[in-house]
Amino acid sequence: MMALPIEPDTISHGIQLAVAPVFLLTAVAGMIGVVANRLARIIDRARLVEQRLIAHVPEPEQSQAWRELGELRTRGLLANGSIGLLTLCGFSIGGTIVVLFLGETIDLQVQRVSIFTFLTALVCFMLALACFFTETLIATRLLNFGKAERRRVKLAAQAALQKHTEP
Repeated sequence: MMALPIEPDTISHGIQLAVAPVFLLTAVAGMIGVVANRLARIIDRARLVEQRLIAHVPEPEQSQAWRELGELRTRGLLANGSIGLLTLCGFSIGGTIVVLFLGETIDLQVQRVSIFTFLTALVCFMLALACFFTETLIATRLLNFGKAERRRVKLAAQAALQKHTEP
């Protein structure tokens, strides 16, 4: 039987220490799923708006469609940036886990490396959240909740009123 040069208690403690950042990986994976879903919706919406443009819609609707495509592009870039930052965060957390485990089990002096990798992960996570927040702000700004229809009805009512009041 081969003897391990490392004590089982040391390995156990190393695993316990390295497992703590794994919970952050769960949050990162969940965020990637959410942002990827939003990106898919952005792409679907952009395709729909592009098809409307190809169908030669009237000029006022064209300018609105081009403006919406620009905002969809910005939202897509933010979502892609968020996914990239979350991926880098995941790699940094994985690096932190490896470094913590190795530092504990083979007595490697890597505390500074683990601090760097963990802080890198946290900064990437916060930046990804900032991208996600910005993307959702842009998305909700696009919502008009029937404002255009209400405006059309109001203008039609005003025109009808003017028509009845004119001699």
